[in-house]
Amino acid sequence: MPPTLLKKRLRRKHHRQHARRLRHARRHRPRHQDEQVFVIEPPAQPPKPKPKPKPPPKLPPPPDTNHRNAERLLWRAGFGPRPGDVDHVVSVGIDAAVHELVYPTGTANLIGPAPRDEDGNALAPEDAWGHDHLWWLDRMVRSDQPLAERMTLIFHDWFATSNDKVGSQRMMLDQNATIRANALGSFKDLLTALTQDPAMLVWLDGIENRAGDVNENYGREVMELFTLGADRGAYTEQDVRELARALSGFDADWVDGSGWQNFRYVPRRHDSGSKTVFGQTGNFDWQDALRLLLENLYHASFFVTKLWGYFIPTPPDGATQAALQKLYVDSGYGIAPVVEAILKHPDLYADRALVKPPVVFNAGLLRMLGRGIDTSAWSWLGDMAGQHLFLPPNVSGWDDSTWLDTSTWRGRSMMVTYALEPKHVDPWNGPVYDPAEDAVTAVSRALVFTGGPTLSTETRNTLASFAGSCLPGAMASWQQSPYRAMRQNALRHLILTSSDWQAS
Repeated sequence: MPPTLLKKRLRRKHHRQHARRLRHARRHRPRHQDEQVFVIEPPAQPPKPKPKPKPPPKLPPPPDTNHRNAERLLWRAGFGPRPGDVDHVVSVGIDAAVHELVYPTGTANLIGPAPRDEDGNALAPEDAWGHDHLWWLDRMVRSDQPLAERMTLIFHDWFATSNDKVGSQRMMLDQNATIRANALGSFKDLLTALTQDPAMLVWLDGIENRAGDVNENYGREVMELFTLGADRGAYTEQDVRELARALSGFDADWVDGSGWQNFRYVPRRHDSGSKTVFGQTGNFDWQDALRLLLENLYHASFFVTKLWGYFIPTPPDGATQAALQKLYVDSGYGIAPVVEAILKHPDLYADRALVKPPVVFNAGLLRMLGRGIDTSAWSWLGDMAGQHLFLPPNVSGWDDSTWLDTSTWRGRSMMVTYALEPKHVDPWNGPVYDPAEDAVTAVSRALVFTGGPTLSTETRNTLASFAGSCLPGAMASWQQSPYRAMRQNALRHLILTSSDWQAS
């Protein structure tokens, strides 16, 4: 190898060895404490986008306003239309009509003559048998805030209390006023008021529940029927016992000749020991017990489902259920916002009908006819039809599957007979009825008289067939008017006892 080339290679090798020694020295030399070390990081990656939050569940818009939907709203949110009510709803629309019903202004006005018995005497709702029923039926007929009365009826069934055990119409009327005052307010306030209500304390043995002798009656029913629902996993038997201990402490005095008096909470009767309810432990009292019930994860779904069932016979879909539960919780257990949403929901106006409770049917007859309470017959007729106010059959309330059966139907039919009696067309001693009225005109007049209700094609065809066939083919002149008067009476009764009028 030439000397020049050898020198170049040796020089190159020396440089490489020197560079390696230099890098090693830098890597292992001791660092000064103020010396900064710069580390070059790889370029930062952009963060992954956060998943978009699911939009809150929405409720569908209300349906179009028409005669049939207006009629449906007035029956389910009250006691049926008075003359002109359907036209008003059609005029303002479902949205505005629902708002008027849910958020009325001022106190209720009772429009029309005060209630009387058949002898013209004023009612004695605290004393006379059946007059408490008549007193409330009168409010259903005359009140200009029908939804408030309907919600009072709903919660009378929800927190079913019977005078059979309470034994005081006065206490039952006081409870009725408590329910009415809270029926469109906060469910928390309603539950709080009824837990300490005298009629409820007697009905479910609250005054018998004390430290050392715990009575579980109210503790069980407040979970099963009022706030959580049975067989859902919402509570255990141990929760029932512990909640009952928390609810102890109420008392009252029995006075011969007067009954229970001086209802109050007595701290020394309260079980002040530690309790564990729904996995939470503390020295809970009755107000803590109610808070725990409302905060239970099963409560909102129970409330929404049960309230929905009073207005709509088919269960809500998942999105509707979620939206109503959110509305309920976000409003602080508000009743009115949930009722408003239900009354605007398209499901309320779907084809499936609800049988009218007997007292709703009764009040609707009188409202349609413009008749007030002028007989005590409505009390025993309510019994016959299966619903006497202030006397539900048990703590579960009325069984609406029995509203129309062979044992209650006669009561409804007799309600129609009694309701129509003052406007009965007298075939023989009244003014001469139209002797030339044909079948089509007869049906038309009967429909106008009954408020122009929405009827199925089948019902209309049956009415037309009856009107065209019920009279003899040939009649003497003296028969023309009376027989047509009797046909008119029969048509009115047939309309009001038709399946269309029994349900809404």
